[in-house]
Amino acid sequence: MSHKFVTCEPTVTCRREKETLPKLELNIFNMVKHIILWKLNPELTEEKRNEVKKSIKEGLESLVGKVPGLISVNVVIDGILDTANCDLMLDSTLESQEALKGYAIHPAHVAVADGKVRPYTIQRTCIDFVVDAE
Repeated sequence: MSHKFVTCEPTVTCRREKETLPKLELNIFNMVKHIILWKLNPELTEEKRNEVKKSIKEGLESLVGKVPGLISVNVVIDGILDTANCDLMLDSTLESQEALKGYAIHPAHVAVADGKVRPYTIQRTCIDFVVDAE
């Protein structure tokens, strides 16, 4: 199977440096979605629940640029309907399955997971899949 690459052209120019950003090539056949749903401990007060959700969001979204191969992270904490059976969601994209393996053990990720997520969650559901490029 041949690999298909997408070249992302820069869309902004740095006004101070008058230079455009370098092109970024991603192999879109190997990209992986890593999605997690968490349920918070029901013993947390509403105030503490909101604090914990914000902390998890800030911690996980700050990993982009720190963890090799982590392309994007979005943690959904607002707008969750009463019909849902989870309290927050991580939606992340990584360059490859190898990048996902590295993310799982990266010290910055482990610090967020151990310090901000695991102490306050009682259930975790995860799905990882290769992104369909077509």
